[in-house]
Amino acid sequence: MNKSEVIEAMAEAADISKSAAARALDALTDTVAAVLKKGDSVSLIGFGTFSVKERAARTGRNPQTGASIKIAASKTPSFKAGKGLKDAIQ
Repeated sequence: MNKSEVIEAMAEAADISKSAAARALDALTDTVAAVLKKGDSVSLIGFGTFSVKERAARTGRNPQTGASIKIAASKTPSFKAGKGLKDAIQ
């Protein structure tokens, strides 16, 4: 399911226009991104938790040459499904 299909499903389920559903989805994703950028997490009870995880610096290997390369530390977004979501898909 892509973004336009999600917007269409949201509009139908909430009985709102597609443009209103698109604005709502954009607002949700923008808000989650802004909160994660600050280093906080977003918990939606029954759905899941969005958070930021730290990746330590490490040494990797170039598969073409076999040479060792340094991979810098980084932050990556993470999602952990909640009980409600897990139960809904079983």
